[in-house]
Amino acid sequence: MAFRGASAGAYAVLRELLDQQLSSDVDAAKRAGDDLFGVSQLLRGAAGLRRVATDVALPAEAKQGLVRQILDGKIAAPAAAVVDSAVGQRWTRTRDLSDALESLGEVAVVKSAGSDSGRLADELFTFAQTVNGTPELRDALSDPSRSVDDKVTLLDGLLSDRALPATITLAKQSLAGTYRTVTVALSTYQHVAAEVHGEKVATVRVARPLADGDRQRLNDALSRQYDREIHLNVVVDPDVIGGIRVEIGDDVIDGTVVSRLDDARRQLAG
Repeated sequence: MAFRGASAGAYAVLRELLDQQLSSDVDAAKRAGDDLFGVSQLLRGAAGLRRVATDVALPAEAKQGLVRQILDGKIAAPAAAVVDSAVGQRWTRTRDLSDALESLGEVAVVKSAGSDSGRLADELFTFAQTVNGTPELRDALSDPSRSVDDKVTLLDGLLSDRALPATITLAKQSLAGTYRTVTVALSTYQHVAAEVHGEKVATVRVARPLADGDRQRLNDALSRQYDREIHLNVVVDPDVIGGIRVEIGDDVIDGTVVSRLDDARRQLAG
């Protein structure tokens, strides 16, 4: 999620506080993720409380006292500290408070994966590809006539005993409706997983699977170019024909045969 103005500054403060609260405690991170998701959902569903919690005309202590009273005994200390600080911040838009807490919940869940962060990113990518490539599943997860509980049961059947707890938690959170679609949510979570560990995500489209050596050379080259570790998502796409297409954020490196043919046609036409 992108924040502007005062909300960007508030989020930066809260992100640093969350990192301090969690350190390397994966159990505390899991609980914090659940707690922050819950508070975010509470604020989204209670417009009056959300307005009070973000009202710049009210003293921070008064707002914090009200929220503490409502949440007393319901969330653990790490999330409570973050929420308390969040209510004391200034926000550009009222909804930014609940959005920021949800985003921090995503970070906490990623941290709960510990040393399995790479596997988490891979599982999120694979599940997103599965949803995109399976119209029946995509429709079931986006069907407004199906209850969230029904969709959660569907996800449990698909992912239980096959995926990390953090993957399952984020897959279920993708049903919250904050993002445009489930696959957009899953893609966002993968980028969060990479960012938490100082990486960037590169989506690589090729006509056939990359050999291990080629994959490592590509990873090394991109890491040097972007001066940070790269997490590769390799997509086998028959439309590529040959060559390779790399997407990193807004950057596109297109070395496919199709791209070169298009360039040649444009030159001939010119």
